[in-house]
Amino acid sequence: MPTVALAAAGRMLHFELAVAYEIFGNPPPDAPQGWYDVMLCGPGPVRVGPFTVEPDHGLERLVRADTVIVPACADVDEPPPPELVDAVRAAHAAGARVASLCTGAFVLGAAGLLDGRRATTHWAHTAELSARHPGAEVDADVLYTDNGSVLTAAGKAAAVDLCLHLVHLDHGAAVANAVARRLVMAPHRTGGQAQFVSTPVQAEGDHRLADLLAWAQQRLDRPLTVTDMARRASTSPRHLGRQFRAVTGQTPLQWLLTQRVRRAQELLEATDETIEAVAVATGMGTATTLRRQFKRVVGVPPDTYRRAFRSANPT
Repeated sequence: MPTVALAAAGRMLHFELAVAYEIFGNPPPDAPQGWYDVMLCGPGPVRVGPFTVEPDHGLERLVRADTVIVPACADVDEPPPPELVDAVRAAHAAGARVASLCTGAFVLGAAGLLDGRRATTHWAHTAELSARHPGAEVDADVLYTDNGSVLTAAGKAAAVDLCLHLVHLDHGAAVANAVARRLVMAPHRTGGQAQFVSTPVQAEGDHRLADLLAWAQQRLDRPLTVTDMARRASTSPRHLGRQFRAVTGQTPLQWLLTQRVRRAQELLEATDETIEAVAVATGMGTATTLRRQFKRVVGVPPDTYRRAFRSANPT
């Protein structure tokens, strides 16, 4: 029976730990022989969200596991516990498959396991992961990465996807989908999909572009140019560009495209409008343009995006 060790040390977030235990610790009906032997490994009592958890085994047992799951750290500004880093490094050296969930990637980075490999974490922390571990190829636009013996997942929902991916690798698609059905969620999503998060915008309402952004968002179904927006803001297009980069981190046209795609996501999730109608409603003009731009920003075509969300919420 393959062993799955859940690493528990330092301060952790409870969602990712619970997800890993739920998926690997509870076989679906008619599960194949050789399901997982799950164990919680750590140096002592660990704070998990509002709870204190007592591990079943010490970290020496983690080193002998077949698969090691490193759940999310509660605070990426705190260095990972050295004993956890050493144990994860030793487990990988001994042949274990090591996977991180969300900010657990910082433990893998500290162990040197991300050097020369693709990695991801929650989009809010990808820049810090890249800065701290420049040898890693950090990708902010995927749900998870699979380098064979080293895997990383983005934020919370993507942790579920990576765990299902591991079940898929070990037991096949039918079993992974059975686990997904038990969780009442969509079947396994591929890791190459985007994190489905639009580029965040500073929008506290009192910055110098607040009125203009609100005005533009109400007109996404209409043609809009940088000149149009500059005229509305009573400034020059060049100065508007500088303001946009300062406030949003994007050019005006990049921001506008992000908002159009964001609106398309909402329509695809909440309505039965055709792709052609969504293209018109978001100012994309044609279905061809929508498909091209949507896939470039989100990572999957709009049809695929809609199916994923509809299968997660069947009517």
